[in-house]
Amino acid sequence: MSKVDYYEILGVSVEADAKVLKSAFRKKAMGCHPDRHPGDADAEARFKELNEAYEALKDPQKRAAYDRFGHAAFENGGGGAGGAGFGGFGGGSMGDIFEDIFGDMMGGRSGRSSNGRERGADLRFNMEITLEESYNGKTAEVEIPTSVTCETCDGDGAKPGTSPSTCGTCGGNGRVRANQGFFSIERTCPSCQGRGEVIADPCAECSGSGRTTETRSLSVNVPAGIEDGTRIRLAGEGEAGLRGGPTGDLYIFLSVKPHEFFQRDGADIFCRVPISMTTAALGGQFEVGTVDGSKTRVKVPEGTQAGKQFRLRSKGMPVLRSNQMGDMYIQVSIETPQNLTTRQREILKDFERVSSEENSPESANFFSRMKGFFENLSD
Repeated sequence: MSKVDYYEILGVSVEADAKVLKSAFRKKAMGCHPDRHPGDADAEARFKELNEAYEALKDPQKRAAYDRFGHAAFENGGGGAGGAGFGGFGGGSMGDIFEDIFGDMMGGRSGRSSNGRERGADLRFNMEITLEESYNGKTAEVEIPTSVTCETCDGDGAKPGTSPSTCGTCGGNGRVRANQGFFSIERTCPSCQGRGEVIADPCAECSGSGRTTETRSLSVNVPAGIEDGTRIRLAGEGEAGLRGGPTGDLYIFLSVKPHEFFQRDGADIFCRVPISMTTAALGGQFEVGTVDGSKTRVKVPEGTQAGKQFRLRSKGMPVLRSNQMGDMYIQVSIETPQNLTTRQREILKDFERVSSEENSPESANFFSRMKGFFENLSD
């Protein structure tokens, strides 16, 4: 007998994203969960079928295999929803899956490991660097105030010579179950807060938390070419977990200071350079600094107009984790002379008298077209 299509079981299209899959599974699973239908073999079978479909489609690797090969992808050791090839749930229970989907509605163990140990918080550190440091890369030493494992009790929170005892309320499970109508609700144990253990004689150094606060010095490698807004993750460098729980992570958020002369766009650098009217008209050259600290000479051809860009190849920023380099673009602006002397005014007036439309073709063409536009309006 052929198996029903997983998408059809969940009632979703093949284009459904992870959020739609989870929502569809949640709605259907609520209607046939064994706790709501005790002794109903059909409901249990439907729930298992939903689990199998959801487990196959929520994992990107399994889903890709299913989309290509169908149910055959999970047969003969192919690692399907009930197999191990893609890390399926073959070793878990329906209760584990239900907890994963409905945990946020029923007091789930967010942030806790399987033994009830609470994971330490992730930390954020903001670091500001210069454009030159982004170009060259750097190694920075940062001071991080954080929680670390208590050395006195080795993180278990109990006074040296003693140890935590099993919680009498939940029997060490960290969860308690209560029946409410059709539902059997499982919640975090109120006596041990889900840890499964209680401490009768807490450590005096950490007051039973299993961790203390101190400032740590860390070395952070900032690679060359890194951009503004980049986040660097240092796994296991966050806060220590409560009573021996896993350590959180440290996230370094980088910002690059605005530069006095350069603007960055990806790996390219832009710089605006003012030149004189005479240089633009007669041609010339100027020297400009680059982000690597060197200088480059730029030639200005005769008759250069405002906004003209000159490209300096491989004079931009390094591409992150690559041997490639961006380019540098020089955009010229033409400066109108100010504070003219009497002699300078006379020279400019003489120039204006002998000028023709050939000297300013763009403006001559513009005003000619505008004149024609208004003449057509009056016709």
